[in-house]
Amino acid sequence: MGIMQEFKEFAVRGNVVDMAVGVIIGGAFGKIVDSLVKDVIMPPIGLLTGGVDFNQLYINLSSVSYESMAAAEKAGAPLIKYGMFINSLINFIIIAFVIFMLIKGINKLKREKPAAPVEAPPTPEDILLLREIRDSLNK
Repeated sequence: MGIMQEFKEFAVRGNVVDMAVGVIIGGAFGKIVDSLVKDVIMPPIGLLTGGVDFNQLYINLSSVSYESMAAAEKAGAPLIKYGMFINSLINFIIIAFVIFMLIKGINKLKREKPAAPVEAPPTPEDILLLREIRDSLNK
């Protein structure tokens, strides 16, 4: 029963639960960003580049020519799908930027306010007396 108790304590610890929530939200956020890139960002970019569909950009490494990427994939031809790579790269950049901004905001909230300047402690009386003696000797 000792291992089960340890596992229970580990599983319900705040950090583990927070991490699980983060993973779930991150998965949902990934889908949102994927839709943003595929459905919002890439169509205007494709329009600006002459109607190019980035998902269909590929390099055929076989000697046989195919009319589409789907036909080449169905035939099992080796392909370099650089259009999909461009989409994934844009997804990554958007996610990285949003996470950067999120962490920056969290750090701003966590930042401690600078401590008020500490006043110097009062000079001990023996030091004051020694200074008086010194000053009177200098006169």
